[in-house]
Amino acid sequence: MILIGERINAGFSDVEQALEEKDPEEIRSLARRQTEAGADYLDINMGAVSKDPDDMVWLVETVQETVDTPLSIDSQRADIIEPALEACKSNPLINSTTAQDEKLGNLLPLAVEHDASIIGITSGKEGAPQDVNGRLEHAAKIFTKANEYGLDVDNLFIDPVAMPLKFMQEQASNLLKSISQISNISDPPPHISLGISNMSSDATEKSLINRTFLVMAMAVGLDAAICNVFDDKLIKSVATAEMIMNEGIYNDSFLETYRMS
Repeated sequence: MILIGERINAGFSDVEQALEEKDPEEIRSLARRQTEAGADYLDINMGAVSKDPDDMVWLVETVQETVDTPLSIDSQRADIIEPALEACKSNPLINSTTAQDEKLGNLLPLAVEHDASIIGITSGKEGAPQDVNGRLEHAAKIFTKANEYGLDVDNLFIDPVAMPLKFMQEQASNLLKSISQISNISDPPPHISLGISNMSSDATEKSLINRTFLVMAMAVGLDAAICNVFDDKLIKSVATAEMIMNEGIYNDSFLETYRMS
């Protein structure tokens, strides 16, 4: 399971303040702690706080001064993504493009040029479809375009868009069906990712909802998640699911083994 730490996001007040004041200590702490918690990538998201490419580069450089964990550059703007990619020391992840032709045409070449992976979310001009067929149509388009640009399938992540369970409860079953079908789109298939915290938006039992759905999604093909890696119960659920699915060898200390891997 590829875990993408969600916490360096200016939607959180501590990151917003650190970005505005160019105070590196909170950013470094979050980078270090998420890496220690098992993050495979660290998502870097300026949110609505800044549209200045230099601010994204500052975040990238600040994180890289602290850890070697690959970065997920969270923006759909090529003018922000490109200088951030140039500043990355290891192969990054672009988060994200939609299925719209203009965005695919802008971002897929950047991914190929910089040997980066990219997340393609199943959304078009009309937004994210709520049915299985709509999600699959966008997924197929993203996959086809990525192939045309020469992007290796292992560098492609498809995100079929998690909807808040509290407001769109019926979408959870549609999402699971979509994940299952996207996993059969090619052999080998692209990675399939989700922003897991979207599932529990504005809900009370956030951790319970997130970890339960994550395990269910893993069982039908999900292999990447943008999530709260500080949630110990969620991480233990991932480790247990991988062991049950025979993707990890059972031993009585399998949780400790997972942490060390």
